[in-house]
Amino acid sequence: MNLKQELLGFCIFSTSRTFVSKVQPGGILRVLPNKEPCASLKALHFPQVAEIGLMEKPSVGDYVESTTQVLPRSWPPREHLMAPAQPLTAPQEKEDEEVGGLLMLERSWRPWPRTRRKVRGCLTCLKRQLFRVGDDWYFLFALGVIMALVSFAMDFTVAKMSNAHMWLYQEVGDYVVLKFLSWTMYPVALSAFSTGFAQSITPHSGGSGIPELKTILTGVMLEEYLAIENFGAKVVGLTCTLACGSTIFLGKVGPFVHLSSMLAAYLGKARTTVSGEYENKSKQNEMLVAGAAVGVATVFGAPISGVLFSIEVVSSHFAVRDYWRGFFSATCGAFMFRLLAVFNSEQATIMALFKTSFKIDLPFDLPETFFFVILGAICGVVSCAYLYCQRWLLGYVRINHLTAKLLATEKPFYSALVALVLASITFPLSLGQFMASRLTMKELLNSLLDNHTWGVLSQNASLTRPLQVDPENLWLEWWDPNLSIFGTLVVFLGMKFWMLILATTMPMPAGYFMPVFVYGAAIGRLVGEVVALLFPEGIWSEGLVSPITPGAYALAGAAAFSGSVTHSLSTALLAFEMTGQIAHILPVILAVLVANAIAQKSQPSFYDGTIIVKKLPYLPRIRSRHIGSYQVTTQEFMKTHFVTLPKDASFQEVLQVITSTEDPEYPVVDSRETSMLLGVIRRSELIQFLQTHDEASLPHKEDGEQPPSRQTLGEVCTFSPVTLQLSPWTSLHQAHNLFELLSLQWAFVTQLGQVVGVVSRSELRKAIEGLANPKPAK
Repeated sequence: MNLKQELLGFCIFSTSRTFVSKVQPGGILRVLPNKEPCASLKALHFPQVAEIGLMEKPSVGDYVESTTQVLPRSWPPREHLMAPAQPLTAPQEKEDEEVGGLLMLERSWRPWPRTRRKVRGCLTCLKRQLFRVGDDWYFLFALGVIMALVSFAMDFTVAKMSNAHMWLYQEVGDYVVLKFLSWTMYPVALSAFSTGFAQSITPHSGGSGIPELKTILTGVMLEEYLAIENFGAKVVGLTCTLACGSTIFLGKVGPFVHLSSMLAAYLGKARTTVSGEYENKSKQNEMLVAGAAVGVATVFGAPISGVLFSIEVVSSHFAVRDYWRGFFSATCGAFMFRLLAVFNSEQATIMALFKTSFKIDLPFDLPETFFFVILGAICGVVSCAYLYCQRWLLGYVRINHLTAKLLATEKPFYSALVALVLASITFPLSLGQFMASRLTMKELLNSLLDNHTWGVLSQNASLTRPLQVDPENLWLEWWDPNLSIFGTLVVFLGMKFWMLILATTMPMPAGYFMPVFVYGAAIGRLVGEVVALLFPEGIWSEGLVSPITPGAYALAGAAAFSGSVTHSLSTALLAFEMTGQIAHILPVILAVLVANAIAQKSQPSFYDGTIIVKKLPYLPRIRSRHIGSYQVTTQEFMKTHFVTLPKDASFQEVLQVITSTEDPEYPVVDSRETSMLLGVIRRSELIQFLQTHDEASLPHKEDGEQPPSRQTLGEVCTFSPVTLQLSPWTSLHQAHNLFELLSLQWAFVTQLGQVVGVVSRSELRKAIEGLANPKPAK
């Protein structure tokens, strides 16, 4: 019998756990209690190191299980391999018998080690070749495809649940009470379940998610906000929210951006694990921005506007080198989302989500641009009123005694109560008949983008409202024999204004972009119908007649109002991608620019307003009109009273600083007299310094060596260098740019190397707020 046959099966070593054990016939892995490592090792037989080896020398009391890796030949030495087995002593045999049989082999000895090594080598080579092309491509592709699948599955489920709601409403007959209960209780139950289910798993599932994502991208880490464990809770909650239909009037853009960011963060961690790289903050932000673009693209099937919208709304600064990540992932997601619709026979081929049929030969004439500018101004003014009222109500429900108590302890009950109010108002046999309440969100937008003039169609005396929604004549839901088309549009705009604001206070997963987009389309439709009424034959210009298309005004109004609410210009491009036509590109962009000019000078955006109300640690933007930001210097708002640690600080000094303050980091100076900045030290390192140098538990050394408790801070700990320092004459504008670009949390102010102050985000925020709201002169 050769050495290989003799040693094979006696002892197995593991790379994950270094426990030394002896394998007996029959597969029992018996534990060997090691008193001395070398003696116990000599008492064991080792297999050939070429097939089974050891990563590191086992320590006393360790076990060894099974391994599937080829390990280095450097240890154990050959003399240990060839040493004869020594018999165990009586105590060792007794202890061996006591612990024997405790551990079973999970799997028997694997055959063909050389073949397995070759397969692993091939896989490693394949991984190297694939990653040479670029590891980002695979994870970005997976991000787009997975989110497209989730979006399509969610839309499919919501469509089935909405059809079930309408079927129930029709099947109860002509009993008004039963119709009312079927119309109201369905969204009430779904909204209560959505809130309760999502909040029971994670408190971060409510609302849009974009304000928190904006805060994270500025460098502030919100705990567990991007945890993948919350993914399922948000998906289920959002599905129930969307199934409530137009009664609640909420969308899915914001939550989908949050979901996509969760998945992007998870895939980013998987990428670093697979590639073996260290986690990089900038890499994580790149994946989050790409995730935000995928979230928008997989909702509307619009990759280009998805990337631009994520840059405008989510990122304060954007690196151009990351452009391709967002476009590649968003294109994969949008293409897969539209492809799934074709596979499900919803469409014959890949086309726009809201297909329109506007004229392209002469869509508009030059005099008509004046009315589009007027439309943009109207959208800007209405958006200012909407943003102010929404921010006020969102803050009021948090301070009101009754609503604050409900939001703190009974969130599902609050959501159910609000849903009952909204559903009662939209009941089709009451006020809902003047608001097209039977239409879904998609049907509402399709009807508003209709290229026919409703004022002309409503003059037909033989019109009757169908018992069920007619997909070919959706505009009939806006017609009422007792009220004109203008009346129904005015009722819709007036009621939905405060209903949408009230719905934003519900603590459940919900998006607010799509309702705002539809609301803007209704404003544009009303303006378009008025212009068509004023010019029934069209606008004459240079011998040509340009007929009025109210649907084009609805498209411009949707882009202008949503753009002014979110303070973005990419909504114009989003409107074109959603409808598949760019015939009205000039008037739509004009309307968006005018609306943004009015809104940005008057109110913060919807997401910035939510950040203000929630008091998230986000730096406000310095508006361009604030020229004073260049005149305010750091020495005017820096904090001059702060704690410093000299490098020769003793145990008692460090202990006093730790117990009296809660700062995460402390500046280390040469001495308290000179205050020359040497570096910073983290609070966790100071705590470790105290734990390892507790003078109460350390005996005094007699050999003259200094005990650890008498060692100073500089003798034990190392300081991190301060790579960025501000000057007392650094302007507020420059400090704000540095904090945003580098995601700083604080910065020291030094003068000739001497630390004279510190600036954190709170001081910077107060300075910006003071600039926006200056105190009156005495």
